[in-house]
Amino acid sequence: MEKIPVSVFIIAQDEEKHIGRVLESCQQFAEIIVVDSGSTDATKKIAEDKGAKVVHHDWLGYARQKQYAMSLCQHDWVLNLDADEELTTELIEEFTTFATSEHHYVALKCRRNDKFIGEFFSTLTRLPTNTRLFKKDSVEYYINNLVHEGPQINGSVKNTSKYFNHYGYADIGQLSDKYNKYSSLKADEKFRKGKKPSKLKLITIYPLEFIRNYIIYRYCFSGIRGFIFSHLSAYYALSKEAKLYELFKTSK
Repeated sequence: MEKIPVSVFIIAQDEEKHIGRVLESCQQFAEIIVVDSGSTDATKKIAEDKGAKVVHHDWLGYARQKQYAMSLCQHDWVLNLDADEELTTELIEEFTTFATSEHHYVALKCRRNDKFIGEFFSTLTRLPTNTRLFKKDSVEYYINNLVHEGPQINGSVKNTSKYFNHYGYADIGQLSDKYNKYSSLKADEKFRKGKKPSKLKLITIYPLEFIRNYIIYRYCFSGIRGFIFSHLSAYYALSKEAKLYELFKTSK
């Protein structure tokens, strides 16, 4: 079978638990590149066994590392994935049609379904979106962002309801650890850019974020798991603002 003319690029470190699954789901694509920043487990061997080209590159931060990985890709169309993700058959079909058809779009934005406390969320939930397939020359990552790095798309973006699976929020401890790490990075990023904390936002962000997730984004359809997830997401939003406030107060 002829390979799909798309380059897949993944940044990774110590991802032996997940890397095999995502690479197995990418076998139909013409090129797979894994940029490893110093794994001490079996990540590199698993990736090589799955046919990926593995390149070592010291960690530069999320945005710069992805920008570097993308620069190694040979095809015009590139697909960025994380090690803890997995493509579905339906999304692969959508990617194939999109990358091999004539149109004016330069990127495709898809949905992400998170596995949390043993199950994926209900498809009645308004699943979050991620732009993952795009033309290499029409994209740049926000290299000054410490987290939520982009990409920045220069051109028209098409949306699809098809989704990929995400295993990085599998349990409360894992999700809480990520939220703690990301909130610190985001607060530091805002502080460096000279943004000041808002007392009003500190007071209102938690209830508003909970309502947005549980009601508007319909995580209520996932029962208690959706209730817990919505609270954790609200706490993440609060943490970003609280840590910015802390940085602002302790820097004086």
